[in-house]
Amino acid sequence: MKLGIIGLPNAGKTTLFNALTGQALEVTAYANPASAEAPVGVIKVPDARIDRLSTIYKPKKTVYAEVQCADITGLDRGISGSGQKGALFELAWDADALIHVVRAFEDEAVSHEGPIEPQADAAALDLELIFHDLELVETRLERIENSMKKGIGEGLDVEKAALERCREALEAEQPLRGVELSDEERAAIGSLQFASLKPVLVVLNVSEEAISGEGTAAAVAALSDYYAGKQALVFSLSGKIEMELSQLEPDETVMFLEELGIEEPAMNLVIREAYELLGLISFFTVGEDEVRAWTTRRGDAAPRAAGRVHSDIERGFIRAETISYDDFIAAGDMAHAREQGTLRLEGKDYVVQDGDIINFRFNV
Repeated sequence: MKLGIIGLPNAGKTTLFNALTGQALEVTAYANPASAEAPVGVIKVPDARIDRLSTIYKPKKTVYAEVQCADITGLDRGISGSGQKGALFELAWDADALIHVVRAFEDEAVSHEGPIEPQADAAALDLELIFHDLELVETRLERIENSMKKGIGEGLDVEKAALERCREALEAEQPLRGVELSDEERAAIGSLQFASLKPVLVVLNVSEEAISGEGTAAAVAALSDYYAGKQALVFSLSGKIEMELSQLEPDETVMFLEELGIEEPAMNLVIREAYELLGLISFFTVGEDEVRAWTTRRGDAAPRAAGRVHSDIERGFIRAETISYDDFIAAGDMAHAREQGTLRLEGKDYVVQDGDIINFRFNV
């Protein structure tokens, strides 16, 4: 999975990127120049279940699931009409989901165009995505119509109909992630780099003092209403605090969180919400050599999940020896789980569940 961080200048994009990836990119009080390249970092997906399994098995290696994260700079008011838009929107299109950082903090040292108005800022950037996508739709529809006039437009009916529905939504200033599209329609328009089609995590970046304030709760509620039905999730955090947390040792992190009255770093929430938004789950493989988390899509059958481990396992899939994480912990070990009947063999039609511990049997 790859996440792309977007937002208006000085919203705190790089601060959040540093918090998520543990990197230390320079954070400035002025807008970074637009760039066709985006720094990319890796987030190790936190999962207490992996920690517990590692304690039990004491493997040579523990491998957490990983998420890539890109810090996309330069998305500003008017960017959709500039010469820089192509490369920047290509970066956004390359992500599975976007993290839209919305500024909600006051700081005279950090410039902002006009008053701090989170919903207005969110709408402004959404509009840039919409304008970009509308241009793509109109250009593609024109080409399809020209092809049909020449009698070479066979098989383009589904794409044309889908694009006309997309144009209708975009002209009403609605992002494409709110448009219901069939799998066939999504496949037909899949090659077009639609930025507003991406699911989005909307992060309200607040000051340390405002983390649990009434104003923050009201702003989150207002943004949630604005994004309702648009494949979006909204939550708040303090990017500055999260970046500081990412630079601490584990024991120092616990103390800092207790002082602030925060249960866990917001990074954990960001990843959980991203998984939920994209319909992703984790399953585990365990042993003395390695305990490892794998990511697959909710609803995937066992052979598809096996393919996440290795294509040969999917190709030669026979059975999946499976137990849920909770059943394993309750049993204490695999021998007791087998006696209790919670360790079972599943076939090709078995739908993998979040937290399954699986040993794939295969032959190639």
